[in-house]
Amino acid sequence: MHIFIKMKKGLSKEIKIPEGIKLKIDGKELSISGPLGELKRELDFGKLDLEQTKEELVLKYDRSTKNEKRMMNTITAHIKNMIQGVEEKFEYKLKICFGHFPFTVKVDGNRAIIKNFLGEKIERIAKIPEGVEVDIQKEIITVKSSDKEKAGQAAANFEAATKIKGRDIRIFQDGVYILEKCGRAV
Repeated sequence: MHIFIKMKKGLSKEIKIPEGIKLKIDGKELSISGPLGELKRELDFGKLDLEQTKEELVLKYDRSTKNEKRMMNTITAHIKNMIQGVEEKFEYKLKICFGHFPFTVKVDGNRAIIKNFLGEKIERIAKIPEGVEVDIQKEIITVKSSDKEKAGQAAANFEAATKIKGRDIRIFQDGVYILEKCGRAV
């Protein structure tokens, strides 16, 4: 008979903090400020030990399991995205496509109004989260934000607002589609 024991080992991750970026941790709240503003986020650090110097932030677990390793990787990714966001904005590019009925998209405050989509008389509305800039140039929509999640959500709202139901999508390919996510083609 074999007895399996969970092996626990020490793990650590270092995150470089670039010049001009200020990182502050207050309990569960993390705030990062840089040239393009400040981002705040609540993160549950759990048993994670944090050590901060001027040049880097070190995340450590003395005795970690697989779940704690996953948690450390997730927190590291969020912090890196926040640092990148205060240095340069995340940019999504979308394209307005139509083959049957030309439709228009215009921004009105914190929402985008889509008129005449598939010949519908009712306007479709895509919500734009606070802190997101939307620029429409002919058939290209550019979405920019320091917060990666808000920029992605705004782009997803455009796609969801023009989702086609009850028609063959092989024929009716009208809609707003994401072309680029943060400089990479989709």
